[in-house]
Amino acid sequence: MSRVSPAVRSLFRQSCSPQLRKTPAVSSSPASIKPIHQPMRRLATPAAMPSANKANIGVYCNPAHDLWVKESGPSVDEVKTGQALKEGEVTIAIKSTGICGSDIHFWRHGRIGPMVVEHDHILGHESAGEVIAVHPSVKTLNVGDRVAVEPSSICNKCEPCLTGRYNGCLEMRFMSTPPVDGLLRRYVNHSAVWCHKIGDMTYEDGAMLEPLSVSLAGMERAKIALGDPVLICGAGPIGLMTLLGCAAAGAEPIVITDIDQKRLDVAKEICPRVRTHKVEPGVSMEEAGASIAKLAGRQLSIALECSGVESSIAAAIYSVKFGGKVFVIGVGKPDIQIPFMRLSTQEIDLQFQYRYSNTWPRAIRLVQSGVLDMKRLVTHRFSLEDAVKAFETSAASAKTGAIKVLIQSEV
Repeated sequence: MSRVSPAVRSLFRQSCSPQLRKTPAVSSSPASIKPIHQPMRRLATPAAMPSANKANIGVYCNPAHDLWVKESGPSVDEVKTGQALKEGEVTIAIKSTGICGSDIHFWRHGRIGPMVVEHDHILGHESAGEVIAVHPSVKTLNVGDRVAVEPSSICNKCEPCLTGRYNGCLEMRFMSTPPVDGLLRRYVNHSAVWCHKIGDMTYEDGAMLEPLSVSLAGMERAKIALGDPVLICGAGPIGLMTLLGCAAAGAEPIVITDIDQKRLDVAKEICPRVRTHKVEPGVSMEEAGASIAKLAGRQLSIALECSGVESSIAAAIYSVKFGGKVFVIGVGKPDIQIPFMRLSTQEIDLQFQYRYSNTWPRAIRLVQSGVLDMKRLVTHRFSLEDAVKAFETSAASAKTGAIKVLIQSEV
Protein backbone atom coordinates (compact mmCIF):
# COMPACT_ATOMS: atom_id res chain seq x y z
CA MET A 1 0.00 0.00 0.00
CA SER A 2 1.32 3.46 -0.88
CA ARG A 3 1.90 5.97 1.91
CA VAL A 4 -0.65 8.76 2.41
CA SER A 5 0.91 12.20 2.77
CA PRO A 6 0.07 14.42 5.79
CA ALA A 7 -1.48 16.99 3.40
CA VAL A 8 -3.90 14.38 2.01
CA ARG A 9 -4.82 13.20 5.51
CA SER A 10 -5.45 16.85 6.50
CA LEU A 11 -7.70 17.44 3.51
CA PHE A 12 -9.61 14.23 4.26
CA ARG A 13 -10.19 15.23 7.89
CA GLN A 14 -11.48 18.68 6.88
CA SER A 15 -13.78 17.39 4.14
CA CYS A 16 -15.49 14.77 6.32
CA SER A 17 -18.14 15.72 8.87
CA PRO A 18 -17.65 14.86 12.56
CA GLN A 19 -20.85 12.82 12.46
CA LEU A 20 -19.54 10.61 9.67
CA ARG A 21 -16.31 9.94 11.54
CA LYS A 22 -17.98 9.14 14.85
CA THR A 23 -21.04 7.14 13.71
CA PRO A 24 -20.39 3.42 13.08
CA ALA A 25 -21.42 2.11 9.68
CA VAL A 26 -24.68 0.11 9.75
CA SER A 27 -24.27 -1.43 6.31
CA SER A 28 -21.60 -2.00 3.72
CA SER A 29 -24.11 -1.45 0.94
CA PRO A 30 -23.38 1.68 -1.16
CA ALA A 31 -27.08 2.47 -1.16
CA SER A 32 -27.04 2.92 2.63
CA ILE A 33 -24.28 5.50 2.58
CA LYS A 34 -25.43 9.09 2.03
CA PRO A 35 -22.80 11.49 0.73
CA ILE A 36 -21.84 14.42 2.95
CA HIS A 37 -21.50 17.65 0.97
CA GLN A 38 -19.27 20.20 2.67
CA PRO A 39 -17.14 22.91 1.04
CA MET A 40 -13.45 22.07 1.07
CA ARG A 41 -11.22 24.56 2.84
CA ARG A 42 -8.66 26.32 0.68
CA LEU A 43 -5.19 25.96 2.13
CA ALA A 44 -2.17 28.22 1.96
CA THR A 45 -0.24 26.60 -0.87
CA PRO A 46 1.77 28.12 -3.73
CA ALA A 47 -0.85 26.94 -6.22
CA ALA A 48 -3.48 28.99 -4.42
CA MET A 49 -1.42 32.17 -4.73
CA PRO A 50 0.04 32.43 -8.23
CA SER A 51 0.11 36.23 -8.06
CA ALA A 52 2.34 36.50 -4.96
CA ASN A 53 5.48 37.00 -7.00
CA LYS A 54 6.56 40.60 -6.46
CA ALA A 55 8.96 41.36 -3.63
CA ASN A 56 7.41 42.65 -0.43
CA ILE A 57 8.24 46.32 0.06
CA GLY A 58 7.27 48.77 2.79
CA VAL A 59 7.22 52.51 3.45
CA TYR A 60 9.66 53.48 6.19
CA CYS A 61 10.52 56.53 8.27
CA ASN A 62 13.14 56.97 10.99
CA PRO A 63 14.15 59.37 13.81
CA ALA A 64 16.04 61.49 11.26
CA HIS A 65 12.73 62.12 9.43
CA ASP A 66 13.80 60.25 6.32
CA LEU A 67 11.12 58.57 4.23
CA TRP A 68 11.84 55.74 1.81
CA VAL A 69 10.62 52.47 0.28
CA LYS A 70 12.59 49.24 0.72
CA GLU A 71 12.11 45.49 1.03
CA SER A 72 10.12 44.27 4.00
CA GLY A 73 8.73 41.10 5.54
CA PRO A 74 7.18 38.65 5.19
CA SER A 75 9.16 37.62 2.11
CA VAL A 76 7.55 36.14 -0.99
CA ASP A 77 8.92 32.71 -0.04
CA GLU A 78 7.46 33.03 3.46
CA VAL A 79 4.12 34.06 1.99
CA LYS A 80 4.05 31.10 -0.40
CA THR A 81 5.07 28.51 2.18
CA GLY A 82 3.12 30.02 5.07
CA GLN A 83 6.17 29.57 7.30
CA ALA A 84 5.85 33.00 8.91
CA LEU A 85 2.16 32.60 9.81
CA LYS A 86 1.37 32.19 13.49
CA GLU A 87 -1.70 30.51 14.91
CA GLY A 88 -4.81 32.55 14.15
CA GLU A 89 -3.16 34.60 11.41
CA VAL A 90 -3.72 35.15 7.72
CA THR A 91 -1.60 36.81 5.06
CA ILE A 92 -3.20 39.77 3.28
CA ALA A 93 -2.09 41.18 -0.04
CA ILE A 94 -2.65 44.85 0.72
CA LYS A 95 -4.41 46.55 -2.20
CA SER A 96 -5.17 50.05 -0.93
CA THR A 97 -3.94 52.14 2.02
CA GLY A 98 -4.83 55.67 3.04
CA ILE A 99 -2.32 58.16 4.41
CA CYS A 100 -3.38 59.42 7.84
CA GLY A 101 -2.32 62.63 9.55
CA SER A 102 -0.58 60.50 12.17
CA ASP A 103 1.61 58.99 9.44
CA ILE A 104 2.68 62.50 8.47
CA HIS A 105 3.40 63.33 12.13
CA PHE A 106 5.56 60.25 12.67
CA TRP A 107 7.50 61.05 9.51
CA ARG A 108 7.98 64.78 10.00
CA HIS A 109 8.01 65.11 13.79
CA GLY A 110 9.07 61.64 14.90
CA ARG A 111 6.44 61.37 17.57
CA ILE A 112 2.87 61.88 18.73
CA GLY A 113 2.87 62.49 22.46
CA PRO A 114 4.55 59.51 24.16
CA MET A 115 4.65 57.47 20.91
CA VAL A 116 8.16 58.00 19.53
CA VAL A 117 9.88 56.72 16.39
CA GLU A 118 13.16 55.30 17.67
CA HIS A 119 14.18 53.01 14.79
CA ASP A 120 13.35 52.35 11.14
CA HIS A 121 9.57 52.18 11.21
CA ILE A 122 6.85 51.11 8.72
CA LEU A 123 3.89 53.47 8.43
CA GLY A 124 0.22 52.98 7.51
CA HIS A 125 -2.90 51.68 9.26
CA GLU A 126 -5.81 52.36 6.85
CA SER A 127 -5.79 49.29 4.61
CA ALA A 128 -7.82 46.72 2.73
CA GLY A 129 -6.76 43.75 0.65
CA GLU A 130 -7.17 40.11 -0.27
CA VAL A 131 -6.45 37.08 1.90
CA ILE A 132 -3.80 34.98 0.12
CA ALA A 133 -2.75 32.56 2.88
CA VAL A 134 -4.48 31.10 5.93
CA HIS A 135 -3.05 29.35 8.98
CA PRO A 136 -4.76 25.96 9.48
CA SER A 137 -6.17 27.16 12.84
CA VAL A 138 -8.24 29.89 11.13
CA LYS A 139 -11.79 28.83 10.32
CA THR A 140 -13.44 32.18 9.55
CA LEU A 141 -11.51 33.26 6.45
CA ASN A 142 -10.46 31.64 3.20
CA VAL A 143 -8.00 32.46 0.47
CA GLY A 144 -9.64 34.98 -1.85
CA ASP A 145 -11.68 36.79 0.82
CA ARG A 146 -11.66 40.57 0.51
CA VAL A 147 -11.05 42.20 3.88
CA ALA A 148 -10.51 45.51 5.62
CA VAL A 149 -7.80 45.36 8.26
CA GLU A 150 -8.52 46.68 11.74
CA PRO A 151 -4.95 47.42 12.83
CA SER A 152 -5.25 46.31 16.45
CA SER A 153 -3.84 43.55 18.62
CA ILE A 154 -5.11 43.34 22.20
CA CYS A 155 -4.54 41.24 25.33
CA ASN A 156 -8.19 40.28 25.99
CA LYS A 157 -7.37 40.28 29.71
CA CYS A 158 -7.33 43.86 31.02
CA GLU A 159 -10.39 45.83 32.16
CA PRO A 160 -10.81 47.88 28.95
CA CYS A 161 -10.73 44.67 26.89
CA LEU A 162 -13.12 42.81 29.18
CA THR A 163 -15.58 45.71 29.25
CA GLY A 164 -15.64 46.11 25.46
CA ARG A 165 -13.52 49.27 25.22
CA TYR A 166 -10.50 47.53 23.79
CA ASN A 167 -9.10 50.75 22.33
CA GLY A 168 -7.83 51.33 25.88
CA CYS A 169 -6.10 47.91 26.11
CA LEU A 170 -3.15 48.16 28.47
CA GLU A 171 -1.07 46.05 26.09
CA MET A 172 -2.39 47.43 22.80
CA ARG A 173 -0.23 46.91 19.76
CA PHE A 174 -1.61 49.26 17.12
CA MET A 175 -0.06 48.90 13.70
CA SER A 176 1.98 51.93 12.57
CA THR A 177 2.27 53.24 16.14
CA PRO A 178 5.90 52.79 17.24
CA PRO A 179 7.33 50.29 17.86
CA VAL A 180 4.71 48.25 15.92
CA ASP A 181 5.21 48.33 12.15
CA GLY A 182 2.30 49.37 9.96
CA LEU A 183 0.38 48.16 6.95
CA LEU A 184 2.05 50.09 4.14
CA ARG A 185 3.49 46.91 2.64
CA ARG A 186 2.62 44.59 -0.22
CA TYR A 187 2.02 41.60 2.11
CA VAL A 188 1.12 41.62 5.82
CA ASN A 189 0.42 38.88 8.37
CA HIS A 190 -2.38 39.76 10.78
CA SER A 191 -4.80 38.10 13.19
CA ALA A 192 -7.88 36.86 11.36
CA VAL A 193 -10.21 38.22 14.05
CA TRP A 194 -9.21 41.74 13.02
CA CYS A 195 -9.80 41.18 9.30
CA HIS A 196 -13.35 42.17 8.39
CA LYS A 197 -14.95 40.76 5.25
CA ILE A 198 -16.08 43.49 2.85
CA GLY A 199 -17.66 41.42 0.08
CA ASP A 200 -17.72 43.27 -3.22
CA MET A 201 -16.88 46.64 -1.66
CA THR A 202 -13.98 48.34 -3.45
CA TYR A 203 -10.59 48.20 -1.78
CA GLU A 204 -10.58 51.99 -1.72
CA ASP A 205 -13.78 52.06 0.32
CA GLY A 206 -12.34 49.28 2.47
CA ALA A 207 -9.30 51.41 3.25
CA MET A 208 -11.57 54.31 4.21
CA LEU A 209 -13.32 52.25 6.88
CA GLU A 210 -10.56 53.00 9.39
CA PRO A 211 -10.95 56.81 9.42
CA LEU A 212 -14.72 56.33 9.18
CA SER A 213 -14.50 54.25 12.35
CA VAL A 214 -12.87 57.23 14.09
CA SER A 215 -15.81 59.43 13.10
CA LEU A 216 -18.43 56.86 14.10
CA ALA A 217 -16.81 56.36 17.50
CA GLY A 218 -16.92 60.11 18.12
CA MET A 219 -20.55 60.40 17.04
CA GLU A 220 -21.57 57.49 19.25
CA ARG A 221 -19.87 58.79 22.38
CA ALA A 222 -21.07 62.35 21.74
CA LYS A 223 -24.60 60.93 21.39
CA ILE A 224 -25.54 62.76 18.19
CA ALA A 225 -29.34 62.64 17.83
CA LEU A 226 -31.96 63.56 15.24
CA GLY A 227 -32.34 67.34 15.07
CA ASP A 228 -29.25 68.18 17.15
CA PRO A 229 -27.56 71.48 16.21
CA VAL A 230 -23.97 70.37 15.57
CA LEU A 231 -20.66 72.09 14.90
CA ILE A 232 -17.84 70.21 13.15
CA CYS A 233 -14.43 71.85 13.43
CA GLY A 234 -12.04 70.93 10.63
CA ALA A 235 -12.90 69.81 7.08
CA GLY A 236 -10.12 67.27 6.68
CA PRO A 237 -10.87 63.59 6.03
CA ILE A 238 -12.15 62.93 9.56
CA GLY A 239 -14.20 66.13 9.63
CA LEU A 240 -15.77 65.43 6.25
CA MET A 241 -16.58 61.84 7.21
CA THR A 242 -18.09 63.15 10.44
CA LEU A 243 -20.15 65.56 8.36
CA LEU A 244 -21.49 62.68 6.25
CA GLY A 245 -22.35 60.75 9.39
CA CYS A 246 -24.05 63.64 11.16
CA ALA A 247 -26.08 64.43 8.04
CA ALA A 248 -27.18 60.79 7.79
CA ALA A 249 -28.08 60.86 11.51
CA GLY A 250 -30.36 63.86 10.97
CA ALA A 251 -28.40 66.57 12.79
CA GLU A 252 -29.70 70.06 11.93
CA PRO A 253 -28.34 72.64 11.54
CA ILE A 254 -24.77 71.54 10.84
CA VAL A 255 -21.93 74.03 10.72
CA ILE A 256 -18.42 73.09 9.58
CA THR A 257 -15.31 75.25 9.93
CA ASP A 258 -11.87 75.26 8.31
CA ILE A 259 -9.09 77.62 7.30
CA ASP A 260 -9.17 76.28 3.72
CA GLN A 261 -12.05 77.48 1.53
CA LYS A 262 -11.50 74.65 -0.96
CA ARG A 263 -12.19 72.07 1.73
CA LEU A 264 -15.30 73.95 2.77
CA ASP A 265 -16.42 73.84 -0.86
CA VAL A 266 -16.03 70.06 -0.78
CA ALA A 267 -18.11 69.96 2.42
CA LYS A 268 -20.87 71.88 0.63
CA GLU A 269 -20.62 69.51 -2.32
CA ILE A 270 -21.10 66.35 -0.27
CA CYS A 271 -23.71 67.90 2.04
CA PRO A 272 -25.51 70.83 0.40
CA ARG A 273 -27.37 71.83 3.58
CA VAL A 274 -24.23 72.28 5.66
CA ARG A 275 -23.34 75.84 6.68
CA THR A 276 -19.66 76.63 6.16
CA HIS A 277 -17.50 79.03 8.15
CA LYS A 278 -14.00 80.02 7.05
CA VAL A 279 -11.71 80.62 10.00
CA GLU A 280 -9.84 83.91 9.65
CA PRO A 281 -6.51 84.65 11.35
CA GLY A 282 -6.40 87.08 14.25
CA VAL A 283 -9.99 86.55 15.37
CA SER A 284 -10.43 85.93 19.10
CA MET A 285 -12.00 82.71 20.34
CA GLU A 286 -14.98 84.66 21.69
CA GLU A 287 -15.57 86.33 18.33
CA ALA A 288 -15.15 83.05 16.48
CA GLY A 289 -17.66 81.32 18.75
CA ALA A 290 -20.17 84.15 18.33
CA SER A 291 -19.82 84.08 14.52
CA ILE A 292 -20.40 80.33 14.42
CA ALA A 293 -23.48 80.58 16.64
CA LYS A 294 -24.83 83.39 14.46
CA LEU A 295 -24.36 81.30 11.33
CA ALA A 296 -26.24 78.43 12.96
CA GLY A 297 -29.02 80.74 14.17
CA ARG A 298 -28.45 79.53 17.72
CA GLN A 299 -25.76 78.24 20.01
CA LEU A 300 -24.87 74.66 19.21
CA SER A 301 -25.69 71.65 21.37
CA ILE A 302 -22.63 69.63 20.41
CA ALA A 303 -19.29 70.49 18.81
CA LEU A 304 -17.22 67.71 17.25
CA GLU A 305 -13.67 69.05 17.11
CA CYS A 306 -11.73 67.19 14.42
CA SER A 307 -8.51 69.20 14.14
CA GLY A 308 -6.97 69.07 17.60
CA VAL A 309 -5.88 72.71 17.19
CA GLU A 310 -5.94 74.75 20.41
CA SER A 311 -7.68 77.81 18.93
CA SER A 312 -10.29 75.61 17.26
CA ILE A 313 -11.11 73.82 20.52
CA ALA A 314 -11.47 77.20 22.25
CA ALA A 315 -13.79 78.54 19.52
CA ALA A 316 -15.89 75.38 19.84
CA ILE A 317 -16.19 75.93 23.58
CA TYR A 318 -17.50 79.47 22.96
CA SER A 319 -19.98 78.30 20.33
CA VAL A 320 -21.96 75.78 22.38
CA LYS A 321 -24.83 76.50 24.73
CA PHE A 322 -25.15 76.15 28.50
CA GLY A 323 -25.00 72.43 29.23
CA GLY A 324 -23.57 71.71 25.77
CA LYS A 325 -20.73 69.42 24.85
CA VAL A 326 -17.42 69.75 23.05
CA PHE A 327 -16.14 66.38 21.92
CA VAL A 328 -12.53 66.37 20.71
CA ILE A 329 -11.80 63.75 18.06
CA GLY A 330 -8.66 65.42 16.69
CA VAL A 331 -5.11 64.89 17.94
CA GLY A 332 -3.15 67.94 19.07
CA LYS A 333 -0.14 69.05 21.06
CA PRO A 334 0.76 67.38 24.38
CA ASP A 335 -0.29 70.51 26.29
CA ILE A 336 -2.82 73.20 25.40
CA GLN A 337 -4.66 76.06 27.12
CA ILE A 338 -8.45 76.02 27.36
CA PRO A 339 -11.01 78.63 28.52
CA PHE A 340 -11.65 76.93 31.85
CA MET A 341 -14.14 79.43 33.28
CA ARG A 342 -16.26 79.32 30.13
CA LEU A 343 -16.50 75.57 30.56
CA SER A 344 -17.20 75.89 34.26
CA THR A 345 -19.81 78.65 34.28
CA GLN A 346 -21.66 77.21 31.31
CA GLU A 347 -21.46 73.59 32.50
CA ILE A 348 -20.01 72.53 29.17
CA ASP A 349 -18.77 68.96 28.99
CA LEU A 350 -15.34 68.51 27.40
CA GLN A 351 -14.67 64.96 26.22
CA PHE A 352 -11.90 63.26 24.29
CA GLN A 353 -11.48 60.21 22.08
CA TYR A 354 -8.74 57.67 21.51
CA ARG A 355 -9.23 55.60 18.34
CA TYR A 356 -12.34 53.37 18.36
CA SER A 357 -13.83 50.03 19.37
CA ASN A 358 -16.55 47.84 17.87
CA THR A 359 -17.16 50.22 14.96
CA TRP A 360 -16.08 48.26 11.90
CA PRO A 361 -19.21 46.13 11.33
CA ARG A 362 -21.33 49.28 11.50
CA ALA A 363 -19.00 51.14 9.14
CA ILE A 364 -19.17 48.28 6.63
CA ARG A 365 -22.99 48.26 6.72
CA LEU A 366 -23.17 52.01 6.17
CA VAL A 367 -20.87 51.91 3.14
CA GLN A 368 -22.24 48.72 1.58
CA SER A 369 -25.82 50.01 1.83
CA GLY A 370 -24.93 53.36 0.28
CA VAL A 371 -25.95 55.35 3.37
CA LEU A 372 -22.46 56.88 3.33
CA ASP A 373 -20.52 57.56 0.13
CA MET A 374 -16.91 58.61 0.72
CA LYS A 375 -15.61 58.41 -2.83
CA ARG A 376 -15.47 62.20 -3.30
CA LEU A 377 -12.93 62.44 -0.47
CA VAL A 378 -10.28 60.50 -2.42
CA THR A 379 -8.30 63.11 -4.35
CA HIS A 380 -5.01 61.38 -5.19
CA ARG A 381 -3.80 57.83 -5.92
CA PHE A 382 -0.22 56.56 -6.10
CA SER A 383 1.48 53.20 -6.50
CA LEU A 384 3.32 51.67 -3.55
CA GLU A 385 6.60 52.31 -5.35
CA ASP A 386 5.72 56.04 -5.49
CA ALA A 387 4.81 56.25 -1.80
CA VAL A 388 7.28 59.06 -1.06
CA LYS A 389 5.57 61.26 -3.63
CA ALA A 390 2.21 60.29 -2.12
CA PHE A 391 3.34 61.45 1.32
CA GLU A 392 4.71 64.71 -0.05
CA THR A 393 1.37 65.34 -1.79
CA SER A 394 -0.61 64.63 1.38
CA ALA A 395 1.67 66.77 3.57
CA ALA A 396 1.34 69.74 1.17
CA SER A 397 -2.47 69.55 1.09
CA ALA A 398 -2.88 73.33 1.17
CA LYS A 399 -1.10 73.51 -2.21
CA THR A 400 -2.09 70.20 -3.75
CA GLY A 401 -5.73 70.16 -2.66
CA ALA A 402 -5.28 66.69 -1.22
CA ILE A 403 -7.95 65.35 1.11
CA LYS A 404 -7.43 61.60 1.21
CA VAL A 405 -4.39 60.19 -0.58
CA LEU A 406 -4.42 56.45 -1.29
CA ILE A 407 -1.45 54.20 -1.99
CA GLN A 408 -2.25 51.16 -4.11
CA SER A 409 -0.37 47.93 -4.65
CA GLU A 410 -0.38 45.12 -7.18
CA VAL A 411 0.90 41.71 -6.21
